[in-house]
Amino acid sequence: MDLLLDVNVVVDICAKREPFFELADLAVSKCHLEGGRLWLYTGSVQTLEYVTRSALKFANEQAGRKLSARQLQWQTRQLVADFSKLAHWLSALPDEGEVFASADPEDEQLLRAMERFPSGEIKLLTRDARMLDEHPDKVISPRAFLGQSQGNKKVDFIDLKAQQDAIRPQLERNIHRVLHHGRYIMGPEIQELEQCLADYVGVEHCITCSSGTDSLLIAMMALGIGPGDEVITTPFTFIATGEMIALLGARPVFVDIDPRTYNIDPIKIEAAISPRTRAIMPVSLYGQPADLDAINAIAEKHGLPVIEDGAQSFGATYKGRKSCGLSTIGSTSFFPSKPLGGYGDGGALFTDDAALATAMREIRIHGQDRRYHHPRIGINGRMDTLQAAIVLAKLDRFGDEIAARQQVAARYNERFAPDVREPSPMTNEENTPAHPGRILATPYTAPERTHVYAQYTIDTDDREALQAKLKEQGIPAAVHYPVGLHRQPAFRQTGYGAGDFPNAEAAAARVMSLPMHPRLTLDDQVKIVQAIRHSQ
Repeated sequence: MDLLLDVNVVVDICAKREPFFELADLAVSKCHLEGGRLWLYTGSVQTLEYVTRSALKFANEQAGRKLSARQLQWQTRQLVADFSKLAHWLSALPDEGEVFASADPEDEQLLRAMERFPSGEIKLLTRDARMLDEHPDKVISPRAFLGQSQGNKKVDFIDLKAQQDAIRPQLERNIHRVLHHGRYIMGPEIQELEQCLADYVGVEHCITCSSGTDSLLIAMMALGIGPGDEVITTPFTFIATGEMIALLGARPVFVDIDPRTYNIDPIKIEAAISPRTRAIMPVSLYGQPADLDAINAIAEKHGLPVIEDGAQSFGATYKGRKSCGLSTIGSTSFFPSKPLGGYGDGGALFTDDAALATAMREIRIHGQDRRYHHPRIGINGRMDTLQAAIVLAKLDRFGDEIAARQQVAARYNERFAPDVREPSPMTNEENTPAHPGRILATPYTAPERTHVYAQYTIDTDDREALQAKLKEQGIPAAVHYPVGLHRQPAFRQTGYGAGDFPNAEAAAARVMSLPMHPRLTLDDQVKIVQAIRHSQ
């Protein structure tokens, strides 16, 4: 649970007011230890300074010490500044100022500020007797908070809250900048983000767009792919990859995966090329680039462009080069759960080809090259300025986030090492496990590649039983993806069926993703590993 701190509690701690200091200090420490956040309300700054100064003046006088006004002000501000480093500042919003009809406007501000949080996730920590009596569902005293049991702490699959805490000041500055200039579509943050992303990936052109799904559509439209064409891709991916091919009237041609990386197997691509093939679209799944040099060589031999679907691998490298800068066109997604995610949908395209960049820029704005002039058919595929502002705030720390993800993955790998065995072939079409509950493999990183672990995905013999055991202990797990695209009803017309892609089908039956985010604690990882080990 998070705590919004009333002024009286902060002053108790800063001025060490007896007999309240010890309980207040213990309550704040308990919140930290249990993973909760402390909040200070920006509208209370002046009151906080004034009351703290008064308390310190009284304490010094009682002790026979006389401080000058300057000394007292310095001591007050230093103590409050030090304490505020433990907390997050909650901005004051306009409607929280309309409180003068209330019996206590300052208390009313705090109660209104708490309405931004989901019910039950935050309480106001106070020793104000009136507040405690009138709002028992919203406020709590230090003594009552200390008496609460934490219970079985839930492990988060992805912790976006902790990431937001680390960058909240920059997030709020960027968002407020957009609110003030009011250019919500194609505002200045769009161009700024595109330049930053192009520099990061190492390409000439970046074109932001409305989603990772639309980025694939725009890329293929720029290449002129349409009815009767074929695009080679993997059956083991999210539906968007094949969906956009079909939406253009083209046919997805599936190629089986490498069972170690789960990415498309380059060795099998050439056999799938036909006179109707117009492009190859590998997916860099789970956070690791596909073998793009091998794929590009095949594509060059047959005069085909390559579109890398890097929705999960942005930030990863292949032979020293960044994912999304490895082929004719690279695309990515800023869906919230992605390594570099916004707070809504968003995506981007990358290329060194100036003509393709121009085409993609026009397509994302209804095929427009200037206002009300449309040389081509396009879509409404623009990225919102607010999402660009959010991604910009995250981009500054993205390198640290990747390093933290890799550290979390390394801890998993080290602890799972004694339990891992080599995968065995499936015994029948239903993939009946031979040794229920065992881990067959942890994520494999191919030579000369880095992994950003959009997912930490293991291969296990009895996925359903293992998921159930983890759920009993409050540990979430996810399956990406339980049914190959070739077996989805939407792709029935492609003519594929069970058994056509054995590696993809084996992965679909066995893989399971564990909690993965940059701030996953060692304690939580130990809990996850032990839960899996004891379930076998």
